[in-house]
Amino acid sequence: MVNLTAINKTKRKYTDTDHELLFLGIFQDKKLNPSQRSLDSLIDNALSEAIECDGFTGKKDKQLNIYGNNSIKRIVLIGLGDQKKYTSDRARSLASNICRYANNINVSEFSVDGDSFGLQKNGYTQAFCEGLVLGSYEFNDYKTEDDKNNKAESVTMYGNVEKKNLDKGFALGQAVSFSRDLGNHPANILTPSYLAREAQKIAEESPKMDCHIFDLKEIKKMGMGAFYGVAQGAKEPAKMIIVEYNGGRKSQKPIALVGKGLTFDSGGISLKPSPKMDEMKFDMCGSATVMGVLQAVSELKPKINIVFAIGSTENMPGSNAQRPGDIVTAYNGKTIEVLNTDAEGRLVLADVLAYVNKEYEPVAIMDFATLTGAVLIALGNRASGVMGNDVSLMNEVKKASELSFEKVWELPLWEEYTREIKGKYADIQNIGQARLAGTITAGAFLKEFVDDTPWVHMDIAGTAWGPKEPSYQPKVGATGVAVRLVYQLLENRK
Repeated sequence: MVNLTAINKTKRKYTDTDHELLFLGIFQDKKLNPSQRSLDSLIDNALSEAIECDGFTGKKDKQLNIYGNNSIKRIVLIGLGDQKKYTSDRARSLASNICRYANNINVSEFSVDGDSFGLQKNGYTQAFCEGLVLGSYEFNDYKTEDDKNNKAESVTMYGNVEKKNLDKGFALGQAVSFSRDLGNHPANILTPSYLAREAQKIAEESPKMDCHIFDLKEIKKMGMGAFYGVAQGAKEPAKMIIVEYNGGRKSQKPIALVGKGLTFDSGGISLKPSPKMDEMKFDMCGSATVMGVLQAVSELKPKINIVFAIGSTENMPGSNAQRPGDIVTAYNGKTIEVLNTDAEGRLVLADVLAYVNKEYEPVAIMDFATLTGAVLIALGNRASGVMGNDVSLMNEVKKASELSFEKVWELPLWEEYTREIKGKYADIQNIGQARLAGTITAGAFLKEFVDDTPWVHMDIAGTAWGPKEPSYQPKVGATGVAVRLVYQLLENRK
């Protein structure tokens, strides 16, 4: 959950108001700005004297703490480093550090001199406010001991700060945090039904959204044999979740966002090893990305049509579970030889992709999935692997990545990889050659279900949980990866 409930903008000068805690920024080897000099006079030159005494020059990550007077109790001066190397992502990281610092000293309200942190530049206010929200994120839903310390709940921003960008940053920070919450809930709580209820709740609050939930009987009846094959062994009811958002013109074809929602993945009959199997609650983080974007869209209302689609089930062993060697028929009529029941996410996605592609004829499709451990070997947790069938859409993803600072790296989808999933007894098989190009052959499998529709697949198995850097990433648990990137892409398309 997010402790921060409000980021307020004021036209007043911070030298004219009282502060429990005030944050100022200064670039390396720069002098105090006029407002900071006025503040220095108010506190009997305590700021300039502390700078001189400590030899503070504004180097990156350096911090100077000053105690003021009864009106301005604490001042924190933060070194921003070389101004030429200062980026919006640096502003995002600084903001998260600021919020955590306020939490650590039990301050519920604090103030920020926005001008001194360079928030006049385009995009910096949004990034800074995202960081404030993400820095206030904690997941303590299942801890019974009350934390009696104050948490930062309110921030007041001073200076030339755009209210529109402030509000947008706050909304996106909340959306990422919502995505993190979904990922962090345990599998006995976060079930396909839970996801469906959350989607319905968001859709009901927006007049531009319609939600449709399909159960396992309907999934089978619709001819989704690949999805059904995975879900048939689970006691927990599977769901396909579709939310239509109509923010653009009626004639405008939608962009489709598809998420893998495996709320727990035991591997099925091809059972996973016991170590770290608890982390397989995170196998629904692709759906959490889609849900995070759904919330952001409901708040920010971009002028574009979008279809949000999630295939959600558990993958469990049992007497009714799918077996290695089974052959299933997907929604688009292709037959699939299931050689490994732990390669189940692509089976679920195959049917959802084919359904969305046929029923909505989208202008483009993006899917998100914790699909392969192989992507961790290739890229670690520094970047998400991406691949697709359309250069223009891939370039859109890369551009959004550069603006959001959520790294992606394109992997090839050459025809040779498609040959590696050709089936012996069916059209295709659900795995390629052992230990060879596992991420790519998984992408090649999904490509069979989108026809010629522009499509990009994002494998987030390395980035959905685990990364501790930059500082706005959580210390433990889900990251809410790609929510900001995807919303940036949607905005670029308006």
